[in-house]
Amino acid sequence: MSDRPAFATAACGSANIPDSRGINFYTSDPGFAPLLRSYLGDAAFGAIETQLVALGQRASDELDALALVADKHPPALEQRTRRGEATQRIAKHPDYVALERVAYAELGLAAMSHRENAPAPLVKYALTYLFVQAEFGLCCPVSMTDSLTRTLRRFGSPELIARYLPVLASQDFDSLYQGAMFMTEQAAGSDVARIATRAVRTQDKRGEDVWRLYGDKWFCSNADADLAMVLARPDDAPPGIKGLALFLLPKTLPDGTRNTYRIVRLKDKLGSRSMASGEIVLEGAQAYLIGEVGRGFHQMADMINMSRLSNGVRAAGLMRRAVTEALHVARNREAFGRKLIEMPLMQRQLLKMMLPAEQARSMFMRIAMLLARADQGNEIAARCVRILTPLVKFRACRDARRVTGDAMEVRGGAGYIEEWSDPRLVRDAHLGSIWEGTSNIVALDVARAAKREGALDALARYVHAELDESGLPETSAALLGGVFDRAGEALTSVAECGRDESVRQAASALYHATTAAFMACEAARISRSDADYRRLALAHLLVRHKLLPRDPLALDERDSHAATLRALVDERALQLDQAMQLMPAR
Repeated sequence: MSDRPAFATAACGSANIPDSRGINFYTSDPGFAPLLRSYLGDAAFGAIETQLVALGQRASDELDALALVADKHPPALEQRTRRGEATQRIAKHPDYVALERVAYAELGLAAMSHRENAPAPLVKYALTYLFVQAEFGLCCPVSMTDSLTRTLRRFGSPELIARYLPVLASQDFDSLYQGAMFMTEQAAGSDVARIATRAVRTQDKRGEDVWRLYGDKWFCSNADADLAMVLARPDDAPPGIKGLALFLLPKTLPDGTRNTYRIVRLKDKLGSRSMASGEIVLEGAQAYLIGEVGRGFHQMADMINMSRLSNGVRAAGLMRRAVTEALHVARNREAFGRKLIEMPLMQRQLLKMMLPAEQARSMFMRIAMLLARADQGNEIAARCVRILTPLVKFRACRDARRVTGDAMEVRGGAGYIEEWSDPRLVRDAHLGSIWEGTSNIVALDVARAAKREGALDALARYVHAELDESGLPETSAALLGGVFDRAGEALTSVAECGRDESVRQAASALYHATTAAFMACEAARISRSDADYRRLALAHLLVRHKLLPRDPLALDERDSHAATLRALVDERALQLDQAMQLMPAR
C-alpha cells in the first residue's frame, strides 16, 4: 500500500481549508506565459508551451505528492551488506527516485544545455521554475550536474570531455551520470583560501602520473554522485587561493573499482531533506586535474555562479508556489461573511508577496537571456551576468524566506501542519541564503564585481539602453533610470571606500532598481500583443515602496487607487493609464 497521503481535489476540498491539489501551476499563473513569450519569441515559446502545460499539471498533482513523501523519508547511508562487505550505498526512497526519473530522463534538465542544437538557457530555467514548485531538494543535484558538465566542457582536457560528456548529457536513466561539488571543509566555508585538502602527484601501477586527494570535505550535497568537482591544494603549491587546483573526482575508476573515499555520515538538514548531503573523507582518491594549478578557484567560480543562478530560479519558483497557494486560499476561504481576498489587509499582504516573486522571476529570465549572449562572446552581457548572478542569489533567496512564511500565515493554523506544502516551502527557502555563499559573502561579491570587473558600468549601459528603446512613457523611463543611477552611485561608493557595513543596503537598492527597470521594459514588450501593463504598475510600486524615502511614523492614507491594486491582486491585465496612476510623485 502506498504511504502517500490522500488529498481532496481543489473542487472537492473543504470550504474552510481550500486545497490547491490538482490546479495547474502553469495555467493558474496568468503572468508566466506572456512574460516567457516576450523573452523567447513566438516560435521558441510555441515549441515548449504544450510541455509547460503538462508540467504545470504534474507539478501540482503527481510530482507534489511524490515530493511530500520523499521529504518525509530522507535518504539513508548503508555502510555494509549483511555479509559485512563495505557498500557505501545511499538508499533513496522510491518516490525520490521517481522524481529523479522525471528531472533527469524525461525533462532532461541536467542534459538540456549540453545536447546538440540545445535550446536557449531560459527554456531549461523555465521548466526548472515549474518543477521546483513541486520538489526543491532534487533541483540541487540537477543544477550541480548541469554546472559540472559546463565547467568540464570549458576547462577539461579533450580526453576527459570525450570520456564523461556522453554520460553527463545522457537522458537514459540507467546509465546517466549525476554530478556534485565538494568544496566546503570545517575550517573553509566561505573562506575558500583555507582549504587544506591535499593533492599529491604520484604514479599508478603502469607508471603513469596520477593525482591522489587526501582530506575531509564537510558538506557534500548529492554525496553519492558519479562525478564531483573538488578543490584541493597540491603539496608544492603556495598558500591561499593561488595555490588551489580543481579536480574531477569519479566515484568509479575506469577499471570498475570504487574510488578510495568514504561517506562518513549524512547530514540531518532543516530543508531539502529528500536529497543526500554528507561528509566525505578522501583517502588517496584518484582524481583528474582540470585546467592548471593555481586557477582552481577561478575555474570552479563558473560552476558556483551557475549554481547561484539556479538558486535564484529556485527561490523564484518557491515564491510563486507560495503566492499560488495564498491566492487559492484567499479566493476560496470565507471568514466574517466575506472571501479573504475581499479584505483590504489580505490584499495588502498578497501584494507584498507578489512583488518580490515577480522581481525574482524577471531577474532570472533576464540573466538567462544575457547568459546566452555571454557564451557567444558578448562582453557587455558577460559583465552583466557577472553582477546580476550574485545579486539575484543575494536578494531573491532572502525574499523567499519571508514570502513562504507569509503564505503559511494566509493558510492559518493548517499552514503549520506538515500535511500541507507550507512548512516544506519555508524550510527549503532557508537553504538559498546559505549555500553557494551566505548573504554577507554574496553581497560583498556584488561590490567586488562592481569595483574590480567593470560590471556595474556594463549593467548601467545595458539598463539605460533598454529603457531608451522600450517605448515606455517618458516620465516612467526617467524615473526608473534616475533611481537606477542613484542605486549605482551608492554601490560604487560602498565598493570604492570599503564600506562593508553598508554593502547589503547598497546591493538591495541595486536589485530593486534593476528589477524595476526590467519589469517596466517587459510590460512594454508584452503590451505589443497583450495590451497588459501590469508589470509597469508593479515597477512603480517597487520604486514607491523600496527606493523612495517614507516617513515610518506617517500612517498610510486611504488609497485612491484601490480598484487598480485589486486588479493586481487578481492578476488581471491593466491598461497603461491604470499603471501610470501608481507612479510615485518625484
